[in-house]
Amino acid sequence: MCTSIVEIVRAEGMAKRADAWFPLTQAVVAYDHARHAPLGDVITLDFINTGLDVGARAGVELTLDAAKDLLAALGRAIAAAEFEEAEVRGKGAPQAFRTKA
Repeated sequence: MCTSIVEIVRAEGMAKRADAWFPLTQAVVAYDHARHAPLGDVITLDFINTGLDVGARAGVELTLDAAKDLLAALGRAIAAAEFEEAEVRGKGAPQAFRTKA
């Protein structure tokens, strides 16, 4: 059964295929049958450049638990990076890190 669960977002960055890097234009997050991993349904992450050939793609298939762990790790890394950026650039800590006086 296909789930039709698909989210597409703009992506700015780089991905690697074989031994060459290419710029990204979007990321696709989906939940469906695994195509390559020996698993059932998975979260699939596809990083692509729609202006390049079909091979301009980096794909990942994750179990739901692995996807949840990745989401939590991304949240922690983003929060720490925002704090670091605020400290380095002198903008003060983001609202989430400010303490009440």
